[in-house]
Amino acid sequence: MKILDWGYNRALLGGTGIDKASVLASRYNKPDRTIDQQVDALIRWQRILAGSSGFITGLGGFISLPVAIPANLASVVFIQLRMIAAIAHLGGYDLEDKKVKSLIFACMAGNVAKDILQEAGIRIGTRITYRLVENISERSLLTINQKVGFALVAKSGSKGFINISKAVPLAGGIIGGSIDVISTGLIGRIARRTFIDVAPVD
Repeated sequence: MKILDWGYNRALLGGTGIDKASVLASRYNKPDRTIDQQVDALIRWQRILAGSSGFITGLGGFISLPVAIPANLASVVFIQLRMIAAIAHLGGYDLEDKKVKSLIFACMAGNVAKDILQEAGIRIGTRITYRLVENISERSLLTINQKVGFALVAKSGSKGFINISKAVPLAGGIIGGSIDVISTGLIGRIARRTFIDVAPVD
């Protein structure tokens, strides 16, 4: 959770030569595009960014990492959190709202996000409305954050790819980059379902 908090704060503030989430969102907010087209373009380019290397070195505040984690992991966490936050911003959500922040964290859990939110009494599948966000209790927020933390620890606990990267650095880099591209696309789609997709209204 310290890593997520760090990444989220950097996503909101940006850094030297790196746009914050709201500015990133504005780059895709074009009047000639539908909201779906805006989000799709955003996700597409963030997938490419996540698959590249060396991004984190230009991020202001890198030395303030709360724990010792690999630079590539910090980079991907930042990219994915900023992407989700930008999608939420395009959907009109307040990124300073701690309830919105918890929903953004839940998206980081990937396919597990739906189960985490359902256990907290939040149905995902159509856009989460402002009224629903306002009704999320403090207890639900705590539940969401705890389960997201456990889910991300479980995801990062696999040693297989780490061992490959140590034995064959080039192969490890290619595999790791591919995983980052795929996972960023998945997380982006979940964020879109959470903050953008709207059920037909009367």
